[in-house]
Amino acid sequence: MPYLKIQTNQQIAGKDEIIKKASGMVAAQLGKPEKYVMVALEPGFRMSFAGSTAPAAFLQLKSIGLPESRTKEISSALCGFLEKELGIPKNRIYIVFEDVERSYWGWNGSTF
Repeated sequence: MPYLKIQTNQQIAGKDEIIKKASGMVAAQLGKPEKYVMVALEPGFRMSFAGSTAPAAFLQLKSIGLPESRTKEISSALCGFLEKELGIPKNRIYIVFEDVERSYWGWNGSTF
């Protein structure tokens, strides 16, 4: 049920490896089984941040039961991950967190 979408203006080599690492990190950060984690990566996305096209990223993290009390910690982990793996400075990353109700998350022909 956790879904992480990463949009960046960077071209990325080894996309599958980045997606796998991000999936494991999201599962660990949220304490959810990785078998439910979905990660989407959109490299080469045309974007600017603060009037500059220097490396930047926009992330969306959606999950059922996303703990508001941990968003700062999760933000730190996600920004650190992108800085380490893609070289994007933490101050050029925005993240939107969304806690989704179970009845609004479909899977396997039903909802959670």
